[in-house]
Order: sequence, then structure tokens, then C-alpha cells
Amino acid sequence: MREQVIERIRAKKIITIVRGVYGEQVAHLAEALAAGGIELMEVTFDQSDTAAHAQTAAAIHAIKAHMGERMLVGAGTVTTPSLVEMAKEAGAEYIVSPDLRPAVIERTRELGMVSLPGALTPTEINNAYDAGADFVKVFPAAQLGPAYIKAVRGPLNHIPLLAVGGVNEKNIADFIKAGCCGAGVGGNLVNKQWIAAGEWDRITALAKEFVEAVCERG
Repeated sequence: MREQVIERIRAKKIITIVRGVYGEQVAHLAEALAAGGIELMEVTFDQSDTAAHAQTAAAIHAIKAHMGERMLVGAGTVTTPSLVEMAKEAGAEYIVSPDLRPAVIERTRELGMVSLPGALTPTEINNAYDAGADFVKVFPAAQLGPAYIKAVRGPLNHIPLLAVGGVNEKNIADFIKAGCCGAGVGGNLVNKQWIAAGEWDRITALAKEFVEAVCERG
């Protein structure tokens, strides 16, 4: 199962980062993204509001129940092994973190899930991979740009990198060209105003733009 998740992330490349979207809206969002060709969603835990963690778990469960195999769901901003366990119970198939926490990576692997910790410097990236990461999320990516990715990929070309932070439909292809095997996209795709207004077709249309941009780069 882990290998299937890894291969699907490599193939589909775009992970949609979902923050603060719950209930029926998250199911509608999943449908809209899938209609645009995106098959990966990361539902994040809000670390400033632990009371909302149960809502995050419920959203993960709702997406899995509604979409089945049409959407691969992970948990984001996972900072403790206990959150790894909560995400696993909800149905998450991969774990994304903002930083390098070996205990989180270890518990993720123990539970048979795919690990995507965040890192920025070459040392952090290498340490994350040595700790068991399947992919390393370069965060924040846009502040340094594709040139940074290309430079890091020189000596560390054996480590699969994902660009996260400031990625949009205009620059995602440049990050792929620089050597990233995928990217995480948040507010530049998950538009809260469109969600509130039920403008799901606009999210689908923008998702298609992202997918087309990535496909053009192969």
C-alpha cells in the first residue's frame, strides 16, 4: 500500500492543502478538485486550536467515505506522534509536517503511511531523508524560488523533493522543471471566498490550469 501511495504522489504531483474546510463543504471541494484532475488532498491540523483537531480528522474521514479511491487523502501540519495516530484512524494515507520531527516520521512509517516532512536547508533535507522520509517538502519554496531547488538537487538528486509555500498556477511548472517531483498548493487554489459562495466550478477550472501546467513540463 505504501508503494502505491508513493507512486500516485509521483504520478499526480499536485497536493491540495486544505485548511479550515469542514463538513459538507470539504466533500464538495474534493469533488471540484477531482473534476479538475487533482487526486491528492492534504487536510491540515490547526496547531493554534487543538479543539479543532477532531474536525480535521472528521474531514479526512468524510473525504475518504465520499470519494473512495478517487482521492488520496493525507493529514498536514502533523507535529506529534499522537496526531499521526489520529490521522491514521481517520483514514489518512500520508503525513505532512512543516518541519523535521524524527518521532513523527518514525510513527508514520510504523503505521504504514508515507512520510513528507518539511525542511529548507541541505542539512535539514538530508537529515529528513535519513530519518525515513519518503519525500521532503521544501518549505517555504517560493521565497527562494526554483533556482534554489535546482542548486539543492545538484548534490541531493537522490532525494524526492516537493515545493510548498507560495506555489501557484504560474510558477508550479518552473518548480517541476527545477527538479521537484511535485508540489503542495494551498490558498492559491483553495479559495475560501469561492467555497463560501459555492462556486465549485471556479475551483475546478483553476485545478485544470494547475494540472495542465504540470503536464506541459512532463
